[in-house]
Amino acid sequence: MHLSTRPILRRVALTGAALLAATAAMPQASAATGDRIPAGGGLSAVIRYTENGIPHILARDYAQLGFGTGWAQAADQVCVLADGFVTVAGERSRWFGPDAAPDGSLSSATRNLSSDLYFKGVRESGTVEKLLATPAPAGPTKDLKELMRGWAAGYNAWLAQNRIDDPACEGAGWVRPVTTTDVAARGFAVSVLGGQGRGIDGITAAQPPAAQPPAVAGSGLATAPGPASAPDPATAAEAAREFFDTSRYDMGSNAVAFAGSTTASGSGLLLGNPHYPWQGGRRFWQSQQTIPGRLNVSGGSLLGTAVVNIGFNERVAWSHTVATGTPVSLHQLTLDPADATAYLVDGTPERMTRRTVTVPVSGGDPVTRTQWWTRYGPVVSNLGAGLPLPWTAGTAYALNDPNAANLRGSDTALAMGRARSVSGIQDALARTQGLPWVNTVAADSAGGTLFTQSQVLPRITDELAARCSTPLGRATYPASGLAVLDGSRTDCALGSDADALQPGVFGPGKAPTLRDAPYAENSNDSAWLAHADRPLTGYERVWGNVATPRSLRTRGAVEDVSAMAAKGRLTVADLERQQFANRVPAGDLAAADAAKACAALPGGTATGSDGSAVDVSAACPVLAGWDRTADSASRGALLFDRFWRRLTASTAAKDLWLVPFSAADPVRTPRTLNQAAPGLGRALADAVAELRAAGIALDAPLGEHQFVVRGGEKLPVGGGTEALGVWNKIEAPWNAAAGGYAEVTHGSSHIQAVGWDRGHCPVARTLLTYGQSSNPGSPHSADQTRLFSRERWVTARFCERDILASPQLKVVWARERR
Repeated sequence: MHLSTRPILRRVALTGAALLAATAAMPQASAATGDRIPAGGGLSAVIRYTENGIPHILARDYAQLGFGTGWAQAADQVCVLADGFVTVAGERSRWFGPDAAPDGSLSSATRNLSSDLYFKGVRESGTVEKLLATPAPAGPTKDLKELMRGWAAGYNAWLAQNRIDDPACEGAGWVRPVTTTDVAARGFAVSVLGGQGRGIDGITAAQPPAAQPPAVAGSGLATAPGPASAPDPATAAEAAREFFDTSRYDMGSNAVAFAGSTTASGSGLLLGNPHYPWQGGRRFWQSQQTIPGRLNVSGGSLLGTAVVNIGFNERVAWSHTVATGTPVSLHQLTLDPADATAYLVDGTPERMTRRTVTVPVSGGDPVTRTQWWTRYGPVVSNLGAGLPLPWTAGTAYALNDPNAANLRGSDTALAMGRARSVSGIQDALARTQGLPWVNTVAADSAGGTLFTQSQVLPRITDELAARCSTPLGRATYPASGLAVLDGSRTDCALGSDADALQPGVFGPGKAPTLRDAPYAENSNDSAWLAHADRPLTGYERVWGNVATPRSLRTRGAVEDVSAMAAKGRLTVADLERQQFANRVPAGDLAAADAAKACAALPGGTATGSDGSAVDVSAACPVLAGWDRTADSASRGALLFDRFWRRLTASTAAKDLWLVPFSAADPVRTPRTLNQAAPGLGRALADAVAELRAAGIALDAPLGEHQFVVRGGEKLPVGGGTEALGVWNKIEAPWNAAAGGYAEVTHGSSHIQAVGWDRGHCPVARTLLTYGQSSNPGSPHSADQTRLFSRERWVTARFCERDILASPQLKVVWARERR
């Protein structure tokens, strides 16, 4: 590590021209190409650190920029990164045992062995290498390949030149140098996260009926579930709806863009609030990436990626929200009566492809299993525990995931970082077509706004689903967008759109899109209500639903942002207030009526689930007096939260509300709590009994029992769960013995509030809720968590004068040693 002084920094970075001269003087890029681990070659980058450990990476070209990014990510997150590379190498069972569960960041596999069988199969089949070799635009661009090459070199150089002091991997043999292919393999895993990545257990367990093995003790590998009979369509429809329900994911988000007509400056505003895991490999990491004259972008990157995924530049800002598009389809195979590993297509047998994989296992013999692949994709035995897809003598199911042929996601991010307007963002999305499972919301300095669901989806039209669905598909498609097509007919193939970069997917012209509305907002419901007065319709069911009830988070968000737009004269300060308003839409709808129902209980007593009588009279004034927010100081928020979770889990919407949902009034309906709802008294009794048993006062401030502990310090956390509809989403497991919600698992993560005041520099506030580093010894493992606890922001330093003015400025010249 080479530290420079402040005068040196001023000599190399005072103006854009000086920056360009400085980067031109840096050592030349390495000549290493392809998959070799760079052993020298002089890659380097200047990394300027400002407050909260945020690096501003300055480089001469994309390889050097990737180098600086890989180096800086390793410095903050080496153990988490190394763990992910073990995953995509298919070596978790070797190092951590077959039965342990991965952290879920790169797939939904429930055991290390099933994860390894899948990812090792991907590597041995050459899938990633083939995608890397695909010419752009269907494959990755030269700039992205250089970024990935440089990232691997920077990560390796940091490993070679620094001692790891993070106890999570200090001295561990599984922390090793990586290659460009390893970096690309991680990108592949992110691409299929919503498709094959969610079906790994079913892919690795699927076996022909004569070969299905019994469960192997200690193998960690599930076998095909249940009896070998066709799934019940009605049950499967509900299971598919739950499986693809975005409100159940550990990822979500809110984002809103405001047009210049609503702002004080006439420029646009963007508030992005992604909801992602707080631990593990799906964390964000902040940086600014600069190649003078070519790229200057700041924001959050998913760990292991060489680009800024969510961010802003001088002219445009964007964020993403997890989309409702169903990224996969199923193809029901009619099997050859003489061979259950062959399927019929237009009456002609076609043999499945065997993929036999052997995985080394810690403390035991290697495990070998065979996976079965078809023209549509892998055979799968289930999609989650609720949706078995048994392989019988006559039928099997293949999973089609178009994102398994998509390594363009980082090219999309790179292109957006170079965009100069929302039109440029839209063009970047159309040219690269790389986003696998998210929407995009953007605003620009000229006052434009954009919402678009430009994601890679299988080309399932409603007409095709009507013509080619099997009985199972006729149930699952309307419920969830999951098509189950007749795989025995070529006339049921997905076809192609003329503007699509790969066959079998929708072109960008079909994506639901809203341009230049006064506001454009999404909170993980479908595109329908991106603007309440300009509903988007006419898209195929696979993109999402229309005219159906919205989540409480969507309803609350639309109420908030439409009121903000109507108020006008908005500034970044208004975005900051919205992020931490912590309004509880469920409380506004139901708390007063719940208090009335409580007060009306005879003798102030309700019967709990165990049949015991509980005095709930003290809860009534607490609910009535609650301020309807989930602020740390709010008294009554915790009681309502525990009551509301129970009530909504046990009571159908038709019984919960007196005014039912109306598509003509989707933001205000359903409403009016049914005070006679079945289970209301029971939910109240159980909540009161639970808090009393834990020694928690019914009116305890929320922050006393919703908190995290960092460095021995208890930090109260405001915000609320999906069930409450709070914008500032926080999800934490309840642990009364530990004091309540004592650790956040996912929720608000890389938050950014961005605008322009007609000056040269964007006006931006950011917050990475869990900090830059997972290393508890790092000063940046909890500094921003403390800010988040106090509802404080980081003022982004984007322009050179602001970077140079940082009182905590530190400069590192990261470089390979020859």
